[in-house]
Amino acid sequence: MNATSTDTSFEQLGGFLRACRARVGPEEVGLPVFGRKRRVAGLRREEVAQLAGVSVDYYVRLEQGRGQHVSDAVLDAIGRVLRLDPTEYAHMWDLARPTRVSVRRPAPSTARPGVQVLLDRIDAPTFVLGRCMDVVAWNALADALMGLSAMAPHARNMARHAFLAPDAHTFYPEWEEVAADTVGYLRLDAARHPGDTRMAAFVEELSAGNPRFRPLWDAHQVAEKTHGTKRLRPAGGDPVDITYETLSLPGDPDLLLVVYTTGPRAEPVHAKAGAALGRV
Repeated sequence: MNATSTDTSFEQLGGFLRACRARVGPEEVGLPVFGRKRRVAGLRREEVAQLAGVSVDYYVRLEQGRGQHVSDAVLDAIGRVLRLDPTEYAHMWDLARPTRVSVRRPAPSTARPGVQVLLDRIDAPTFVLGRCMDVVAWNALADALMGLSAMAPHARNMARHAFLAPDAHTFYPEWEEVAADTVGYLRLDAARHPGDTRMAAFVEELSAGNPRFRPLWDAHQVAEKTHGTKRLRPAGGDPVDITYETLSLPGDPDLLLVVYTTGPRAEPVHAKAGAALGRV
């Protein structure tokens, strides 16, 4: 089944609303809970409609992917009822307003030369992420940690490595968390670039290549990974706890600069990676 023709922004909006509704208990929004077991997880459709101040039929149409004319006020009300966090709220708007996203440009496959100069001057593993989580540029310390130069060009992709690489579960000791965060970011990326045929094909590739991908994709959870922590195990080395910061590149909105750092009392990441790989 072709994801481009079947998984439109409005269909994704319906799936997202259903998933969020299932995560909200009636007691969280002040509804009474009786002893009889509820037949659905989370809120019922009619409960969301009542709390949002819309008709049940109107809300049902949104969950059925017929949300082309949903108003700003209704989106705000639904976001409040479903207790969306800022990332989820922005994601809902991207899905409901696909035409408000700027005109699409071809996804960049490389970073401009000046960015590579910047990478080479940063004393920490640093790389540039493009669309679909492609790694389009990196410095020597990132190469020592991740082995990017030894990978085939198509394999230099964080999502593809997490779900399709044979060593993924070794490289990511906490693989389940990494997998969920990766899919959550891909969901955001897909909503920001509606109609992207490459993303649609990529989702199908990951779904076919790893049975654990599709359930995470269908859960519609989203994650904006601007900073955080992660545990990695370089080849032949011990696990390394890192922190990272993600920055947008001015002039290239589809490129992100990712810098791996550590806490102030921890040994630098590149020292551990270099010791493990013999590449300090």
